[in-house]
Amino acid sequence: MDRLLIDAEAWLRPMVFLSVLAALMLAEALWPRRRRSHGRSRRWPANLGILLLDAALLRLLLPAAAVATAIWAEDRGLGLLRWFDLPAWAALILAVVALDLAIWGQHVLFHRVPALWRLHRVHHADGDLDATTGLRFHPIEILLSMAIKMAAVALLGAPAAAVVLFEIILNAAAIFSHANLALPAPLDRRLRALLVTPDMHRVHHSVRREETDSNYGFALSWWDRLFGTYRAAPRDGHDGMVIGTPGFDGPGEQRLDRMLTQPFRQPALRKPVSVAGGRTLH
Repeated sequence: MDRLLIDAEAWLRPMVFLSVLAALMLAEALWPRRRRSHGRSRRWPANLGILLLDAALLRLLLPAAAVATAIWAEDRGLGLLRWFDLPAWAALILAVVALDLAIWGQHVLFHRVPALWRLHRVHHADGDLDATTGLRFHPIEILLSMAIKMAAVALLGAPAAAVVLFEIILNAAAIFSHANLALPAPLDRRLRALLVTPDMHRVHHSVRREETDSNYGFALSWWDRLFGTYRAAPRDGHDGMVIGTPGFDGPGEQRLDRMLTQPFRQPALRKPVSVAGGRTLH
């Protein structure tokens, strides 16, 4: 299985990615969770455009990426998992779970460090939430994320097959958790015991800071419960909550060029307007 996953990576990852993306786009059209604020024609070209730019930069600057790092570490006998005499299946499962925890920690870091948040808020500045939002990350964030992932792979000594499997799961989970998809409440509750569902992750995209700083998980829902960052639902409900980043979530900010320059700009918040009686409107 290990060799099969590694050999199939070049075609398996894009095939699963495109299949999941297409299936969820169709599901969103059939069973939407929320009414859209911005049209697809305005958001999708930029969200998909930044995905293509990210992929090209990764291929150019970090062509080896995480799987090659796993092979490099294995050739040198590096990594925590090699301290234990584990069956191959156990090492694979532990590596996938540990890498998901590492990505959760990285996500928290990008919220807590101001310079990293300026990069990450490009993702949060989408005024709507759907499957394409899960692909919307600034290129600098993508490069930093890959560097962190490569370090985690080397530290763990994660098997190369586990890295391939994790990348497939992470991509699919990111698309699923951002989908504008109405799941039946009983199904959502059952799935949420293990996985991050769209209703769980949507809370994270609220404009309310206390909700933005919650539900950091991408694939497994365990870490937010374990570390006290879990919120079951937004305060204003899923239909009433406001999504986005004030000053960067307007229609004009959804262009690719604006997304690329956003980390280096201040938010264009509305200026107070004077009215009769000396009061101001914001």
